[in-house]
Amino acid sequence: MQAHCLRREGRKIPGKFAEAGVPVFAVNVPAVHRVVAIDGPAASGKSSVARELAKQIGFDYVNSGAMYRAVTWHILQHAISPGDGDAIARLLETSRIDGDLDGDGSRISIDGVDPTAHLRDDRVNDEVSLVSSVPRVREILVAKMRAYASNRDIVMEGRDIGSVVFPKTPYKFYIDALPDVRVRRRIAQGQRDKIAARDQADSSRRGSPLVIAEDAHVIDSSNLTIEGVVGEIIDRLKMKGMNIQLRINE
Repeated sequence: MQAHCLRREGRKIPGKFAEAGVPVFAVNVPAVHRVVAIDGPAASGKSSVARELAKQIGFDYVNSGAMYRAVTWHILQHAISPGDGDAIARLLETSRIDGDLDGDGSRISIDGVDPTAHLRDDRVNDEVSLVSSVPRVREILVAKMRAYASNRDIVMEGRDIGSVVFPKTPYKFYIDALPDVRVRRRIAQGQRDKIAARDQADSSRRGSPLVIAEDAHVIDSSNLTIEGVVGEIIDRLKMKGMNIQLRINE
């Protein structure tokens, strides 16, 4: 049995999007520092893996999903429909979105408010995929994500990090797991995400859908521990020539 099935992103995909009139973000954006891109569907284990990997190799950790959740919460606070792309764009054009990195990873505030405590609210869970499909939301947040790599090495996880945000990084990974395993993980986390519906929404949206980047290394985490996945990634990074000074005991 295979885990969540997705097409790999071919080199002609952006062109096909453009021909169809779909907004496509510029892909030739080199990062000044090293970027490890980790993509995958909800509850695949990518967040836990990315955080632990960053800790071990001494990179900063960025959770791109938290950025979309923060914006979703902000939109809901303003009583704007998650399906009203124009209203969402107008709100974000007048909102101040600040990102920062500390020892625990990335943090985001909007108009001076830290929404961290609300990122897993049920309404945010229900609407984040729809909000994430709004082109202007993605344009604004992709620019924020790329800025993180302007002066530091990062491990960034999400759904289009290797395919759209940092397509030129040589360090791309796609973490997956069987659907039933992912559901059990969400329940264990006390979350009530609708995994199947989220998969469908993420993989079928017109702008920056969830895909497996053409040159990504795919890992099925269904029967692996976090340490097992991290170890496999570190081995692959070394194979690609990355000089790694492990910081396991720090």
